[in-house]
Amino acid sequence: MDIRQITQTYFVAPQLDPADLPDIAAAGIKTVICNRPDGEIPPAFQADAIETATLAAGLTFHRLPLTHQTMTPDIVAKHMALAEETETPVLAYCASGTRSTVVWCLGQAGRMPTDDILRTAREGGYDLDALRPTLDAIASQSGG
Repeated sequence: MDIRQITQTYFVAPQLDPADLPDIAAAGIKTVICNRPDGEIPPAFQADAIETATLAAGLTFHRLPLTHQTMTPDIVAKHMALAEETETPVLAYCASGTRSTVVWCLGQAGRMPTDDILRTAREGGYDLDALRPTLDAIASQSGG
């Protein structure tokens, strides 16, 4: 299990195994967000299996499958609402943790300086400097 801290309340991870959930709960995570589309993985690791294990561990579970094509402003806003308005800390997962970090970065654009967003992602283990033009564009559109 490779859980990476992005902020005090937002963590990301690659694909979870249902057997990981008791340890995730013991680590203090309260909410799990599945960002991985079921079509990418075998049934034993799809959202239903992870949800069952998450609920059995006493945690909250949300599904918000993401692809780079579906990271629209509405979906980014929905993800940020799940990450910020549910019981924290939150663990979002996908194939490698990258999409779950990218969606967090997009959700911070206009709220935090781009340099800070990218530094935070880098400190969590994700070099997303290629997002700079997108983050700057979102920030300029939002007046941030």
